[in-house]
Amino acid sequence: MKSLLVVFSYHHNNTQKIANVIAEVLDAQIVNPQEISHEELQDYDLVGFGSGIYNAKHHKSLLDLADKLPQVTDGKAFIFSTSALTGEKKVTKDHSALREKLQSKGYMVVDEFQCKGFNTNSFLKYLGGMNKGRPNAEDLKHADEFAKSLKQKRFVLLS
Repeated sequence: MKSLLVVFSYHHNNTQKIANVIAEVLDAQIVNPQEISHEELQDYDLVGFGSGIYNAKHHKSLLDLADKLPQVTDGKAFIFSTSALTGEKKVTKDHSALREKLQSKGYMVVDEFQCKGFNTNSFLKYLGGMNKGRPNAEDLKHADEFAKSLKQKRFVLLS
């Protein structure tokens, strides 16, 4: 299964750390949203889209890329993120804008992952930040397990 991760990570590289783990398991390349054309995405069996969460959604560069995607009939994607706050309802909300854009273009979102990330945005920088040390070893282990579950699903995904 040919996989690609499209990742935007810049403050503390929280999402990049998660992407590195997933990419290793899936033997996937990692690119920035500005480094890939929407036509090139069609060369992959599975595409992961990830960034930190900003105002309850993925980074604008990922959302803009999703807007420009052409219609596909059998695209497979997964979504991941790091965020100051997490939880089942939060991930559903945080990922909704990107998920809806991908689904409207014909992508099947096969799974989603989120974990806490170190956050020094806004006033938090004056307090030393939130979630210092995250993602931690446990978060990276969960990212590894998530990627392995994607790999196990590949037979279903490709059939």
